Amino acid sequence: MIEQIKETLVGIDIRYQEPLKHYTYTKVGGPADYLVFPRNRSEVQRVVTFANNNGIDWMVLGNASNIIVRESGIRGFVLMFDKLCDVTVNGYVIEAEAGANLIETTKVAKRQSLTGFEFACGIPGSVGGAVFMNAGAYGGEIAHVLSSVKVLTREGEIKTIEARDLRFGYRYSALQDSGDVVLSAKFSLKPGDYTQISQEMARLTHLRELKQPLEYPSCGSVFKRPSGHFAGQLIMEAGLMGHRIGGVEVSKKHAGFMVNIADGSAQDYEDLIAHVIQTVQEHSGVTLEREVRIIG
Repeated sequence: MIEQIKETLVGIDIRYQEPLKHYTYTKVGGPADYLVFPRNRSEVQRVVTFANNNGIDWMVLGNASNIIVRESGIRGFVLMFDKLCDVTVNGYVIEAEAGANLIETTKVAKRQSLTGFEFACGIPGSVGGAVFMNAGAYGGEIAHVLSSVKVLTREGEIKTIEARDLRFGYRYSALQDSGDVVLSAKFSLKPGDYTQISQEMARLTHLRELKQPLEYPSCGSVFKRPSGHFAGQLIMEAGLMGHRIGGVEVSKKHAGFMVNIADGSAQDYEDLIAHVIQTVQEHSGVTLEREVRIIG
């Protein structure tokens, strides 16, 4: 199959049996059979069409910020959109390709004195992943600013979907059910004052640096916010701050995060997540729900 891939998908950057731990924010994860870095939509379509025609599984990993990849790795094609990262501005609308860094995209908005995107100035990850998860922080979320997305369907067709048709909810979009892959997104913003936008982004960045354990590899916020509670507070009250399994521990800085402090494994993450869910359930009666995706 590798020879057939090389012949058919000539010119596309494909790496074979590539360890995903080199690319994930957690620094864990086994190999992808075929790790692909497409340079444009055409290459994405070529890979997906080939995979579909040959019965090979495929998935998009975004920039791997809010996921845990198991040591067994991922079969088939794994597409990373690092090279699909163009950001353009047209009036009050910013269009960003799926692989664009979300934080850098908010900086483009700032430079253009466009307001509405400040909430996302500290959210790690790609634009595509942010739309997929309806990422949010500090009272804002992607649903508030998105106008439309261009997607690739599982069948390999490109289509545009209006934001109102994505059925956004808390850390949810309809893309999680349809399997459609974000290629680019349009955000409708408003004219604002550059100084005010800069000050607000600096304030939120400072808050994030104070509260979040950015000095260690992590998968970001592990759990969704339970109704009427805060996950980090429940974990702290259950006495789990600093609790460690293998090389992964509940952050001593923010209990809603788990950090890889000593060459931890994906299994360490999974075991710690399970332990936290069980302990919090026993302590407070609240069942935490994972926000982070576990794949492989």
